[in-house]
Amino acid sequence: MSEAYWRSVIDAGMAVPSDRSLNDLTLELVDMLASSDADVRDGIAFPLLATWISTGEYDGLLRGFGNGVVTGLRAGLGNQGDLTVLRRSYTALVLSEIICRDNEMQLLPAATVMGWGDQATSWLVREKDLRGWIPDVGWAHALANGADLVGALARSPHFDMLELTVLLDVIADRLLIPTDHVLRHGEDDRLAYAAMAVLHRGVVSPNVVEPWLARLGAGTQRPRTRGSSVGEWPTPAAYNTSRFLRALYVQLALGVKGRAGVAGDDELFGAQPPHRADLLLAAIEQIRGETPWLFAATTSGRRTVTTGR
Repeated sequence: MSEAYWRSVIDAGMAVPSDRSLNDLTLELVDMLASSDADVRDGIAFPLLATWISTGEYDGLLRGFGNGVVTGLRAGLGNQGDLTVLRRSYTALVLSEIICRDNEMQLLPAATVMGWGDQATSWLVREKDLRGWIPDVGWAHALANGADLVGALARSPHFDMLELTVLLDVIADRLLIPTDHVLRHGEDDRLAYAAMAVLHRGVVSPNVVEPWLARLGAGTQRPRTRGSSVGEWPTPAAYNTSRFLRALYVQLALGVKGRAGVAGDDELFGAQPPHRADLLLAAIEQIRGETPWLFAATTSGRRTVTTGR
């Protein structure tokens, strides 16, 4: 259908048109997620699909709809510098909305959501195209949209301690993978917010989170070598990881809001995460360890934080 047709649907309040089947409309909108035209992709396809998901138009079809959508995460996976990233990135956004709908309504079996989680995390660590903004195309933002998908999974009642621990590991894996790309479009905040969704669930203990933070901290520290240089430092991956640790610390320190329109988010984020004081100290320890010459050690009632690195 023409862009004018879809604009008329939006202008009419985004209700599902009665002149075509929902299946036909959906297939066309999903195809439009890969459009190089930001007005089509961001202004028509995603808003309509997200609205119809949130209003329950797909409630009886959610499993099949999600199974069809999730295949988009594999479209062109491994490519870098072309426009196939748009399909993958906007697939992640739509899948996030589907999972959020299930989080609210509990429409899906656990195996379905966990299967999507496996495919989503596999895609996220294998994604090579980390561009945020593409000139003349608009937002690609695969990493930021992937972070939102991880955050939706973290809110799922089907995910317990093991699955949530895997989500934290996936965030670390994604940050620590060597890359030439420096993140500069808010991806660090979005990834930290996804981690906060895990921490607010309160089922992953500090005994798990603190080694996870230490692994990230190790990735920010210049390797010690003898007689040779390690080259320019920090590497993009080390810089990206450093930015993430600082973003996570700030979110732990200041607190975060729930996502507008996501059922249960205000309740989830309404209080500080359990063990917040310990987590803040663990994050500080890693941030300080990156530049031990800069930060003074601090003493708390729980431990003295020092840096011998």
